[in-house]
Amino acid sequence: MSQDTWNSVDDYFCERLIPEDPVLTAALADSDAGGLPPHHVAANQGKFLHLLLKMQGARTVLEFGTLAGYSTIWLARALPEDGRVVSLEFNPKNAEVARHNIARAGLSHKVDIRVGKALDTLPALEKEGIAPFDFIFIDADKPNNPHYLEWALKLSRPGTVIIGDNVVRNGAVADAGSTDANVIGVRSFFDLMAANPRLSATALQTVGSKGYDGFSMALVLE
Repeated sequence: MSQDTWNSVDDYFCERLIPEDPVLTAALADSDAGGLPPHHVAANQGKFLHLLLKMQGARTVLEFGTLAGYSTIWLARALPEDGRVVSLEFNPKNAEVARHNIARAGLSHKVDIRVGKALDTLPALEKEGIAPFDFIFIDADKPNNPHYLEWALKLSRPGTVIIGDNVVRNGAVADAGSTDANVIGVRSFFDLMAANPRLSATALQTVGSKGYDGFSMALVLE
């Protein structure tokens, strides 16, 4: 199978199940115009996250990595009017593009973007008493994934769902001898999930318009 086949299948899924959305299309266009990297989730992946939140009945979300706000829009749309997404973004330029996209989507009242290193902003977030979060989406720099998981557990409750994106690394996650910092971070992330009795977790490989990748899913038990 080839990337062309994966693209065609994703295109078919989106054509049949996810109507063209001018707000999301504009968000991607603004991301490209701003020179942001094309690391956003695919439309069917965004809808998958959206449906997970709906099924869970989530009201509060913590997102690691805002980028242009594409996934943030999918998350915020799944919440009730008094719901809240707190999204952590290191790059001020990304945050500026994201705020514009989120405002155009009519979701500024649901989304709170915090700019800076996540490991610097998380302690303040903890002190504010916003937690626990119902759903946590980790989609940021992979070397810090172990630290993000530790914080996710601090800010969670029994029943919180924690999703880790981009964990397959084109198959390199299975290479115990890898010297790639991203792979090392993801493998440490899995080690922590496996060793923590508070978590029940799994992971899936995926193919599609975003290539060969995958995600992890963990449920906080206690």
